[in-house]
Amino acid sequence: DDAGFPRGAGGGLPARHRKRLAQSRCPQLVILPHDEGRDARAFEAVASAAEQVVAGVEITRPGLLMIPAEGAARFHGSEEALAEALVTAVAEHARCESAVGAADGLLAAIVAARQQVIVTPGASAEFLAPLPVDTLALAATERAQRQAVEELVSVLVRLGIFTLQEFTALPAADVVARFGAVGAWARRMALGEDVAPPVLRRQEDDITVEHAFEEPAERVEQLAFVAEQVAQELDAALLAAGMRCSRVRIVATTDRGDSLERVWRTDVGTRANAFAKHMADRVRWQLEGWLSGTAAGPERAPLTSLAVIAEDVIPLGSEQAYLWGGVSGADDRARRALERIQGLLGLEGVLSAREQGGRSPRDRVQLLAWGQEAQPARRIEHPWPGQIPDPAPATVLPVPAPLQVLDAGGSPVTVDRRLRVSAPPTWVRFEADPRDAVAQAAHRHPSSGHVGGDDGPVWDVPQPVEAWAGPWPVVERWWSEDSSRRAYMQIALRGGGGEAHGGEAHGAEGRGGGRRDVDGRGAVAILAAFTGGRWQLEAVYD
Repeated sequence: DDAGFPRGAGGGLPARHRKRLAQSRCPQLVILPHDEGRDARAFEAVASAAEQVVAGVEITRPGLLMIPAEGAARFHGSEEALAEALVTAVAEHARCESAVGAADGLLAAIVAARQQVIVTPGASAEFLAPLPVDTLALAATERAQRQAVEELVSVLVRLGIFTLQEFTALPAADVVARFGAVGAWARRMALGEDVAPPVLRRQEDDITVEHAFEEPAERVEQLAFVAEQVAQELDAALLAAGMRCSRVRIVATTDRGDSLERVWRTDVGTRANAFAKHMADRVRWQLEGWLSGTAAGPERAPLTSLAVIAEDVIPLGSEQAYLWGGVSGADDRARRALERIQGLLGLEGVLSAREQGGRSPRDRVQLLAWGQEAQPARRIEHPWPGQIPDPAPATVLPVPAPLQVLDAGGSPVTVDRRLRVSAPPTWVRFEADPRDAVAQAAHRHPSSGHVGGDDGPVWDVPQPVEAWAGPWPVVERWWSEDSSRRAYMQIALRGGGGEAHGGEAHGAEGRGGGRRDVDGRGAVAILAAFTGGRWQLEAVYD
């Protein structure tokens, strides 16, 4: 997908289709959870196939290869001939389709590959100019990087800047002053320049960490510890030498004497432990790819030795400004602060959240003590029939809050056991602070749609419904006395717009999500659950 592979095109499913729409068009569609390790192992076959055509292949991320085209194009006669040779090699050896393009600069090259075009040298800025600003996210190589770029794009769109041409027309000094390193990086990308401009510097020696297996490694389970160990040793060696690197070469030797090599790009800056964790994952993925036999080339064989080599080594402080962090140590200070708080409040005083398997948003969050590692209580990769469709809400209430969902006449909307909705939702009322005079007046007024007397919860003013999707049933432990049955519905309230996520929305179409403040007065998209004859607020979407 990152390289523009037309997956599913034969079945009428273009890339990046919404999941529910894709499932409606292709009921037999199999959806797998995101797994970077699996993607990296599978992509190794593509990288090996490309290496049979040109040397110097560099994996930017699973799904995307960067290749120095100048020398290889001369050897093959032209860039078009080189592209054809690469596509042929990948099809023959990796048995999959690929897309190849050529252009100056990282972003322009990625877009060219997706469009399968050759951009004239020097014309990358013109090629990128009409594209939307969200194209910048294609050049991000890490999840955190993509999030930072998406935040930048969101601000640009709100400022009325929609194309890369409009973005590059802004004065460079103003972009850096407003957006910092992210803005400077994005402007270089939009102008068709490379990740970092060339700098004149002394060439430092590479730094190498080696590991010899006591017994030839034949199982992937043996590799996780070794990968983490060599990554930490390389990080420590770089810090001891006062150096950083921009790429790492992984070299392994098999018991047959074959030498396997692969280069990975790294752009995580000097954040605390970021480099070690980043490289531990990539070393493990690479070794698993070689050991599992997913790569073309030498036959699968046990591994006897491993070397990890830091290349393009430069002194700390002389590197180009990293987009994703720097040398400020802010992450390290934050970590130490959290550990001090934990020391004062106890182990459970500081919690971190991580994803686990489950059907409802609340079930899919596991809270752990800060720094604690544990297996998820429920595996993500297991099937979860009836799971609430993605995207997941941004805020999950610790305890569900009472909610009223009303029809056009002010009567409560209900959902029966056959999932039939009594009437289209028209109004939603949140529970209000009993001390709120406006809410008290709305509670007492006969035109408010209030059901019942003065006793019970105080409800805020009704909020009009813009769109809704569902309901989705979740029935758990049906065989038990404590069985649970809920019908979930996604509701977008009018005011800031927003369509109900994850399914075909009923009612008027909106754009975007809502604000997180569930105070009964702001626009918001919510997840509501109907259980025991009552509605309750479960979560809030961005």
